[in-house]
Amino acid sequence: MSVEAITKAFRQTVCEQVRVESEGANRFRVFTPFMFNDGDHLVIVLKIEKGKWELSDEGHTLMHLTYDLDEKDLRGGGRQKIISNALSAFTVEERDGELVIAIEDNRYGDALYSFIQALIRISDVSYLSRERIRTTFFEDVKGFIAEHIPAQNFRQNWNDPTHDPDCKYPVDFVIESGAGPIFIYAMSNDDRVKEAMINLLTFEKWGIRHRSIGIFENQEEINRKTLAKFSDVCEKQFSSFPGNRDRILKYIQETGKFATV
Repeated sequence: MSVEAITKAFRQTVCEQVRVESEGANRFRVFTPFMFNDGDHLVIVLKIEKGKWELSDEGHTLMHLTYDLDEKDLRGGGRQKIISNALSAFTVEERDGELVIAIEDNRYGDALYSFIQALIRISDVSYLSRERIRTTFFEDVKGFIAEHIPAQNFRQNWNDPTHDPDCKYPVDFVIESGAGPIFIYAMSNDDRVKEAMINLLTFEKWGIRHRSIGIFENQEEINRKTLAKFSDVCEKQFSSFPGNRDRILKYIQETGKFATV
């Protein structure tokens, strides 16, 4: 198809504002009115790869997300699931950070429409609702621990079988180490902090030997009185997760007296 015919197909399927400009042999920049929430336009390139036409973002979309998010947060937990679902729904492939959609049977307009939908849905990862963010935070912590701790040493939603068979006082994550169990709580609000505090006080009353770590989504949002009480019963706290990954891992490593993965 000629560039004029491709442009016409794009406009018929997507919108009249689409335009195509040549950037070299078999390579064209596709301009659309669609943008990220911060005002930056989507990057879309039409090119030939291994003899076939395809649309590519040339790695821009995921790179754009890392302006606000740690790259590791995109590779695990709830955000990774959202990205994977978007790629699958619109038949988009990821190649080492580059998002690509193949153009089948000269269906240029359909391919562009699907590609734009996928990029927009993926970009929304950084603007999740507060509840979705909380879910992602918990999953991010879980994925981080699972990445560095051997599976046989890591358990989620643990309860003491002797004192608490009904799991009324669960621990978010437990790491079994040579120095004893390490209890970890991932907390995103006052209620979660209060729950963790009650649980830790109960373990203390039962005489359960352990080390404790509290990881906050954002400690600045926690009520000061609640935080003060929690500080009395939790051995180590981290005010946020993304910026403290290395410190958390180091503390687990030193406290547990074993080498992490």
